Amino acid sequence: MNTKIADSLQSALETIHQAAQSVNRQATEIKLLAVSKTKPAVMVEEAWQAGQRAFGENYVQEGLQKIADTRHLEDIEWHLIGPLQSNKCKPVAEHFDWVQSVDRAKIAQRLNDNRPENLPPLNVCLQVNISAESSKSGLSESEVLSLADSIVQTMPRLQLRGLMAIPSNTDDVQKLCDEFQQMQQLFSQLQLSYDKVDTLSMGMSGDVALAIAKGSTMVRIGTAIFGARSPKL
Repeated sequence: MNTKIADSLQSALETIHQAAQSVNRQATEIKLLAVSKTKPAVMVEEAWQAGQRAFGENYVQEGLQKIADTRHLEDIEWHLIGPLQSNKCKPVAEHFDWVQSVDRAKIAQRLNDNRPENLPPLNVCLQVNISAESSKSGLSESEVLSLADSIVQTMPRLQLRGLMAIPSNTDDVQKLCDEFQQMQQLFSQLQLSYDKVDTLSMGMSGDVALAIAKGSTMVRIGTAIFGARSPKL
């Protein structure tokens, strides 16, 4: 086993534990998603051997290849966290366990229609463009409840689990705090309507503590576990 990856995983888990403890939360409330984009399947397997089970991919084709390469690993869980085009919904619905980047009814419908009946419903999160940047994917806050309702009422092959967001790329802590606070409020609103909503996916290597302080239940960490990003495969 690669002890460097095992040590990095342990360090990430300790960061989560300390951040949770500082705001009187239990670390067990927060899931670590190891973002393995651009990293080879062998590194995923090394992380799996160290106890990690949930992995995130940004690129569909790269993710599909790694899913195929790690088919022999039990209990491994694959999350698509990057943008999804409608023409790639079918293979994603057939092979991934989660899609965190649902931001349009068309995408949700295609995922639902292509999810095989022999698999459990596909777990989905709605991506919110909380920073309102034109360069980012995601729903506006005002669009969230409508799409959530449509999924729950009309798409039985999907399981709505919650929300995902990528905040502003800024060193302005107050701005980040405000965006995370908005996400927490929107998540709480969604939970009032749907009892199976349990996931607020926000926070990456640089803002884990702040995200956890604002209610994140899943943090997405890549570089701190696998090292600097490699050129895209």
